[in-house]
Amino acid sequence: MDRERDSPALRARVERWSAVPLVLLHRRSGLLIAAVVVLLVAGLLVPGPAGAVSLAVLLALLGWLTYLNWPGLDARARTLRAAALLVLAGLAAVHALGWF
Repeated sequence: MDRERDSPALRARVERWSAVPLVLLHRRSGLLIAAVVVLLVAGLLVPGPAGAVSLAVLLALLGWLTYLNWPGLDARARTLRAAALLVLAGLAAVHALGWF
């Protein structure tokens, strides 16, 4: 498969699929902020698998938003977002393995 040809098609499908949820999130931006805070706090305070699931859901949400914004980001913003996602993935793994 040719990655260069498939990537724009994948991006277009994800952007089409994301249009309605993004409009709903934009209309309820306070709800999005509250959800992020609740997921992060629950993920950090609840040990074990429940905390890992909370962090994994937050990771999926932020990963989706980062994917959508990626083309418009400069190198510094990309680095910071990638680092944040890696830290979140690491915290989820620590919880999942029971090290916390």
